[in-house]
Amino acid sequence: QVQLVESGGGLVQAGGSLRLSCAASGDIGVINAMGWYRQDPGKQRELVAIITSGGSTNYADYVKGRFTISRDYAKNTVYLQMYSLKPEDTSVYFCNANVVRIGWYRSLEVWGQGTLVTVSS
Repeated sequence: QVQLVESGGGLVQAGGSLRLSCAASGDIGVINAMGWYRQDPGKQRELVAIITSGGSTNYADYVKGRFTISRDYAKNTVYLQMYSLKPEDTSVYFCNANVVRIGWYRSLEVWGQGTLVTVSS
C-alpha cells in the first residue's frame, strides 16, 4: 500500500503564511504527479496546485502568485508554501499523488487524510 501523510495546517492571520508538507510512503515504484486540493463543506474538491514528475507546475487562478508547490523527489514529499493568506483560503487541504506501486503496471490515485487551514480576518 501507499500512504500520504500531511502536516503543517493550522490557524494563521490574514496576510500570514503557512507551509504544508505531504510525505508518501509504502511500496512506491514511481510517483507521477503530486498535488494539493482543497474542499469546503458541501462543495467539490478542487485543485489548488499540481507538480509533475518533470517539475512542471500548474495553479488555480486564485492562488497564482501567492502559493508555490515544490517537491523533494528523494523524500517523496510535496510541499505547498502559502503566502498572503486570505480568509477565503480557509479550507481542508488534501494531498494527492498518482503512484505506480512496485510490481504494478497501472497507476492509482492516493489521497491524504486532509489538513485544516484556517485564516482569520
